[in-house]
Amino acid sequence: MTLPATLAETLDRTLDAEAPALRELALKIHAHPELRFEEHRAAGWISDLLTARGHAVERPLGGLPTALRARAGRAGPRLAILAEYDALPEIGHACGHNLIAAGAVGAFLALAPVAEAQGFTVDLVGTPAEEGGGGKALLLDAGVFAGVDAAMMFHPFDRDLVAHGTLANLWLAMTFSGQPAHAAAAPWDGSSALTACIQTFNLVDSQRVHFRDGVRVHGFITDGGQAVNIIPERASCEFSVRAKSLDELARVRAIVERCALGAAMAAGVEVTIAPRKGYRDLVTNLPLARAFAQHMAAMGRPAAETDERVGMGSTDMGDVSHAVPAIHPWLAICDVGETLCHQHAFARAACAERGLETMLTAARAMAKTGGEFLVDEALRGAVREAFTGR
Repeated sequence: MTLPATLAETLDRTLDAEAPALRELALKIHAHPELRFEEHRAAGWISDLLTARGHAVERPLGGLPTALRARAGRAGPRLAILAEYDALPEIGHACGHNLIAAGAVGAFLALAPVAEAQGFTVDLVGTPAEEGGGGKALLLDAGVFAGVDAAMMFHPFDRDLVAHGTLANLWLAMTFSGQPAHAAAAPWDGSSALTACIQTFNLVDSQRVHFRDGVRVHGFITDGGQAVNIIPERASCEFSVRAKSLDELARVRAIVERCALGAAMAAGVEVTIAPRKGYRDLVTNLPLARAFAQHMAAMGRPAAETDERVGMGSTDMGDVSHAVPAIHPWLAICDVGETLCHQHAFARAACAERGLETMLTAARAMAKTGGEFLVDEALRGAVREAFTGR
């Protein structure tokens, strides 16, 4: 499995030329964070850059106003490179999606000029709302990934890993309804929704001894009552449930729901539970990930496949990975242990020089891995075999 030297040189030359524009794009998106499904400026800036380079942009895409697609080539095997660009409330681009977007655009621009000549197709797919909105899953349902032979993206991290997993997840919103009463004069006349809400957390904690390794359950109270001198007639909370497999996710979900029902019964109140679909676990295509690792090593950044010292989050790239062969490598923008995703320091790293250099490295590695996949039948065969036998 090799990438022709002439193609590698072509990809490098294009990325050298595009580096200033990619840096500018990453910093502009970082300076103007937008929440899920609201990424109008980011999608516009990406579209503007692609249009300036002569690529038609399809937007909206799959019924999502801030999703987009550009395509180079019209035949042969087809590769999708995915861009994320939504931010988090309060802490902005503390997941580094600005770097993901610019890196994906760079890989696409590098591969696009050779797509027609080499007889393959490359798509850039802008995927909104990774932070809790499931944009990729929605685009998958809309048929955007039909006909795609492989998909790839990268994610900033505190270390280089090419096959680190993610957790399947879902959300449970719970609303407790009780009976109000004067908290001092007649508390016996009330039934506290807040008591049931708090006891749900206590019961969930009591069940953690029964969770398998990798399970994560965490929540917060979204409504804790209306006044201090009233027995709360309404309270609500939300839980995120994560597990390494869909089967374990279903088992733990049932436990959490039983905890809410038991707490409501004990407090004499009612509870309604509204589930919200989350993401599937990530299935990394190892032949493709190892090809990516080889290109990283050639650039002086050898990467491990995984690291048991660090935990796992969740991503809608997991949904894509169950539908097409996919990789989601993690690349360091800071020192190991210095900071991690969803922290203020990580947001600062996402606009620092090291972060920008990692973005360009990711663009090169994705372009070269994608180019190798598209021109090397042996690699494509290995990727297909690993996917069908997963």
